[in-house]
Amino acid sequence: MTGKTKRFPLSLSSIAGKSSRTAHGDSVPSSGTATPQTATRNAAGNGTRSTTRSDARIAPAAVPERSTPMVSDAVRKAMVARVAKQGVKDPKVLAAMEAVPRHFFMEPALASQAYIDASLPIGYHQTISQPYIVARMIEVMRDNANGGVLNRVLEIGTGCGYQAAVLSLLAKEVYSVERIKPLHELAKANLRPLRIANIRLHYGDGMLGFPQVAPFDGIILAAAGLEVPQALLEQMTMGGRLVAPVGSRNQVLQLIERVGKYEWVTTTLEDCHFVPLRSGTV
Repeated sequence: MTGKTKRFPLSLSSIAGKSSRTAHGDSVPSSGTATPQTATRNAAGNGTRSTTRSDARIAPAAVPERSTPMVSDAVRKAMVARVAKQGVKDPKVLAAMEAVPRHFFMEPALASQAYIDASLPIGYHQTISQPYIVARMIEVMRDNANGGVLNRVLEIGTGCGYQAAVLSLLAKEVYSVERIKPLHELAKANLRPLRIANIRLHYGDGMLGFPQVAPFDGIILAAAGLEVPQALLEQMTMGGRLVAPVGSRNQVLQLIERVGKYEWVTTTLEDCHFVPLRSGTV
């Protein structure tokens, strides 16, 4: 994969680790629950420091190689090949998925499961979305009338920061809103070592969007509501695309395109399952 990781000053392989090495030779448990303390420990181990500015660009930091059993470049490539087999065709999306080390955003106890096609817990009853659905939603958002160009993108539900990292390779500016304060801090700690310059993290109510920096060429929701909030629809550019899960028990992935000042077109794509979209902050 040539020329797809230029926005990362560090070699991603130095973070992802190689299959020939293991962390202290210890085995990795098959299950666990991620917590904000995980990010704190990881950040401390990487010699990073926390920042108090929620909208700050990721601060530079020296990052040693993170080696994990059962995690390698080959395993990540296999994940991407599986995503492609499931129907994702956009080569830039697939390249971005291959570039970002998913296990870096997860509890070490779950690292060996990072590249299976499943959502996994990150704490506070939230999950990191399965690789296929991340790639699928971004591919749909990129399939616009502007040839896939995304100048400004909004993500609702930062979670652990993984999807924002993938988006950073496909959009000029990425704004991500998280309503759960410990997860907002977790995402900052996870993203900081990657030194990604074009992500802005914001702690706030995602149902309100981010009107201060609107409009957005693309909006992605990582949680499902009974309908997409009107505030988000109004923050789309003309021709912009919003991709979101909609529904309660039975959810579907929807594409909403803005075709006029007061006109949007909705297309139902496929079944999905997400955590519920909630208002306010905690």
